[in-house]
Amino acid sequence: MMDKKIVSVDPVAPEPDCIVKAGKILQKNGIVIFPAKCLYGIGANALDEMAIKKVFHLKQRPWNKPILVLIPDRTWLADLVVSISRHANKLMDAFWPGNITLVFEAKTHISKFLTAKTCKIGIRIPAHPVAKALIKYVNFPITGTSANLSGESGCYKIDQLSSALTDQADLVLDAGRLKGGMGSTIVDVTVSPVAIIREGEILTGQINEILKN
Repeated sequence: MMDKKIVSVDPVAPEPDCIVKAGKILQKNGIVIFPAKCLYGIGANALDEMAIKKVFHLKQRPWNKPILVLIPDRTWLADLVVSISRHANKLMDAFWPGNITLVFEAKTHISKFLTAKTCKIGIRIPAHPVAKALIKYVNFPITGTSANLSGESGCYKIDQLSSALTDQADLVLDAGRLKGGMGSTIVDVTVSPVAIIREGEILTGQINEILKN
């Protein structure tokens, strides 16, 4: 892999030139590996089918597994989801920005590849300063799937990344060692009671505690 593809970035106060470089790649439907709070992620324009397909090919991900997206704030939900339940609002108040991905009914313009034909979209507001800066710069939702081949463990350090990913990515933002762990908890808020699809950093007990109040 060419070293110039890997750019060090300050995890607390990301350098503007790093964000601009990565953002311009995303705007041209490129692929950027970037830090989220726990693990590194694969970023692409979540509203462009060509970019979404690149992520599936890169991860060797089955087409029936949807890909979550990252947004900078809740106002963006209006363009992406059909409705927001009371439960969803409670969970967002409690855990966003952070390690919970909420699954909503997707608006019809959202790519069927992104939703894996489920008509549902997983959305998260990231807490990591680099991820936040990147989305604000590009001004569109980006994919937030973990930077690993399908079925393999997530990566909390750049040297854990598969060469199959780094060879095909256009840029890697190296923010050093991340927290590691399970990644985000995924909760389907289109049903009542809500359904926990995957338990991660936020525990089932914490979710139930918020929703019972």
